[in-house]
Amino acid sequence: MTGYTQPEALVETDWLESHLSDPHLRLLEIDIDPDACSGQHLPGAIFWSILKDLSHPDMRIKLEPSIVANLLSQSGITPQTMVVAYGSNIGVSAVIFWFLKLFGHDNVRVLNGGHQKWIAEGRPTTDSLGKASPTSYPVGLPNPALRITYPAVQASLGQSQQVLLDVRTQQEYNGEHFLFKPPEGSERAGHIPGAIHLDYVQMLNEDGTFKSAEALRMLLTQHGITPDKTVIPYCAIGGRSAFVWFVLTYLLGYPNVQNYDGSWNEWSRLPDAPIV
Repeated sequence: MTGYTQPEALVETDWLESHLSDPHLRLLEIDIDPDACSGQHLPGAIFWSILKDLSHPDMRIKLEPSIVANLLSQSGITPQTMVVAYGSNIGVSAVIFWFLKLFGHDNVRVLNGGHQKWIAEGRPTTDSLGKASPTSYPVGLPNPALRITYPAVQASLGQSQQVLLDVRTQQEYNGEHFLFKPPEGSERAGHIPGAIHLDYVQMLNEDGTFKSAEALRMLLTQHGITPDKTVIPYCAIGGRSAFVWFVLTYLLGYPNVQNYDGSWNEWSRLPDAPIV
């Protein structure tokens, strides 16, 4: 992890295995459903569903303090708890890092390599998920510095010091793939005008770990994503863009990164939002 601006934002598999019994640590498994990890859960992990626990039916991320407070409390998390997030895809664990930081929970880490690396190394798993004793966790309003809303994104169009970064697949960027295509939904195809495309998976090694700081900086610089600019990542529903926010902010130290969590789910449905 040498070279990362804040390497403490990551934990490695060997460290986590030696701390599984730590009463001040809460392990969160993040995925669409509990079957994503095929019954090979990390011991003691509490499960959060991206769709049910973190998203409204229209796929907007839940930002209501009362909902977040209940989720944290029911998961046995206190303001002092160290939360370590993992999933079948490391991108989803970085979503939780952004989500918890958004609501002021600073003691959160991402498992480097996630479930993929843990299983490949033959580390302990279990068929059952963990249980937690409820706590009381007061939650305030989300930190506006960590996200950006539609009006501000629209105002950024054409601004040389603000870069829109589309981190979806090439097919999504080209308008060849939909999350909810018509007639099932009202999503339009394409991308935000002027957005640079960089699929978030290019930031990962084959084993699911993050690329080195040097490799990440080279990749981003090649795409014109430099620290002197305000970077606004977006994706389909704000998850992959939260992953890129984590990489740029915590691994590379970019000073001005704001996650557009409304992302394409919102932009594509607004009649006045320009699309190419």
